[in-house]
Amino acid sequence: EVHMKVWGEDAIQQYKYKSNEAYYTFVALDPNGKSRPVNKVIPETEEENRLFDGALRRRQLRLILGGKMKPEDAEELKALFVK
Repeated sequence: EVHMKVWGEDAIQQYKYKSNEAYYTFVALDPNGKSRPVNKVIPETEEENRLFDGALRRRQLRLILGGKMKPEDAEELKALFVK
């Protein structure tokens, strides 16, 4: 999962603004087109840790919305609401 922020710049007024922000999911493929493992990312900053910790919740939400996971099976999402 890659977190991307896109910034624009108004050269005349001389200011920058955030255009959009999104998460992208990529799959590494071997020469035969099969998915293959990649090295794990090690977050280093507080912000990276925060984003990293939310990755499983975002994945579970995508799976639920895509009909590939039942909401009752999304343990990380349930943990947000149940203590």
